[in-house]
Amino acid sequence: MDAVVEPTAEPLSNRVLDHIGENIFRCFQCLKCSAGCPLADEFDLMPNQIMRSLQLGDAEVLKSRAIWLCSSCYTCATRCPQGIDVTGVMDALRMEAHARGVTAAIPEIDRFNLLFLRFVHRFGRLPELLFLLAYNLLRGQPLRDMALGWRMIKRGKLKLLPRFAHTPKTVQVVERPRDKVAYFPGCAAHSSAVEYDLTARTSAAALEIELIEPPGWTCCGAGAAHASDRTMAHEMPMRTMATIERMGIDTVTSPCSNCFARLKVAEHSAVDDASALDRVKVVTGHAYQGSVKVQHLLDTLLDRAGLATIAQRVRRPLAGLRVACYYGCLITRPSQVTGADNPEYPMKMDNLLQALGAETVGWSYKTDCCGASLSVTQTPLSLKMSRKVVVDAQECGAEAVATMCPMCHLNLDARQPEMELETPIPILQATQFMSLAFGFGAKGARLGQNIVDPRPLLGLKNLLD
Repeated sequence: MDAVVEPTAEPLSNRVLDHIGENIFRCFQCLKCSAGCPLADEFDLMPNQIMRSLQLGDAEVLKSRAIWLCSSCYTCATRCPQGIDVTGVMDALRMEAHARGVTAAIPEIDRFNLLFLRFVHRFGRLPELLFLLAYNLLRGQPLRDMALGWRMIKRGKLKLLPRFAHTPKTVQVVERPRDKVAYFPGCAAHSSAVEYDLTARTSAAALEIELIEPPGWTCCGAGAAHASDRTMAHEMPMRTMATIERMGIDTVTSPCSNCFARLKVAEHSAVDDASALDRVKVVTGHAYQGSVKVQHLLDTLLDRAGLATIAQRVRRPLAGLRVACYYGCLITRPSQVTGADNPEYPMKMDNLLQALGAETVGWSYKTDCCGASLSVTQTPLSLKMSRKVVVDAQECGAEAVATMCPMCHLNLDARQPEMELETPIPILQATQFMSLAFGFGAKGARLGQNIVDPRPLLGLKNLLD
């Protein structure tokens, strides 16, 4: 039996305050967090019940499945009328469970996070294929997801050999830094999301946006660090942000929503974390000043080029194509951090696709969680969530779905053969649509690397040569 709490142990409410600065006694049980949670049906305790348990000093909450199943979609935090970071509370409880020696209620999720961080510590970036093989061996299921892996290998989306990266001690200042944007591609860019990375670069270049990849960038920590160690979660993205600051560039953009979220949180709060700043200085030799601003690639494209310029660059309008724009969880949420005008029903990607000539459909699932963070550890549950998103897009009349996130795309595209759909639907990155509309053709848009082949649909619409 786990010893959850000693008689003299500090109340969990105080520990949450220490971890993330949240006073959980501000919660007045309005139930909005539980009503909006996409995983509420799977939890043993609803989010509001977890908050109430903390208020009552019930440390048994550390044994809950809910704190491990939380997908970190930030719906609860976005909708909380008190502005409480309920997602952050879940992270704090995972950390406290570790600190008190409480066995994780869902061990495979805990193992995933710890193994993820070990691999990143070893390689600097996450070698996806090697990591997944190791994780499946750890679970005693070495052949798990072999069909998915083979589909991706055939399309050049998984690399057999890992890459090593180390934060550089010396960095050269770039010329005309104000005209450039630092580009943080993320660990998936050279592997499972290679088509996204390449079309992001070519689309930006076509719009005369100069993206500069920081030398020696390292993993941002993704979903593993913030559930394990708050200082580590701040330090990991700040290492690269310190490199960018030394380059003289004041803005960094990322095509990955998860990377964007971790970088944005670092911009928002990490400069107040003295321990993280000290660690960054040790690694980089630079006292980070917090001057780097973080954008998602979607905002960079719209801010630097604008819809009018994007429309002028179109050579092959996507006329007659009905597209559902899927933003996922983290492009707009939590709005307290991202600053999104409308985190529940955003329109920026819709406006982008419309500038390319496509028709975008209205639908209610554009920011619902697809379960990407649970795709490896809780695959059936993740499939249930992603299938719901895909089916709703189809029922709203979409012929294709646009995404701007490697994990969302992987979940909706590569996992689609497992969803048992009546009819598959192509899932393209918005930058693939841009490349197509800009006249780069099927090859330039990397359409052959999608699992659900979009070329039959696009050919039928006379959008291919």
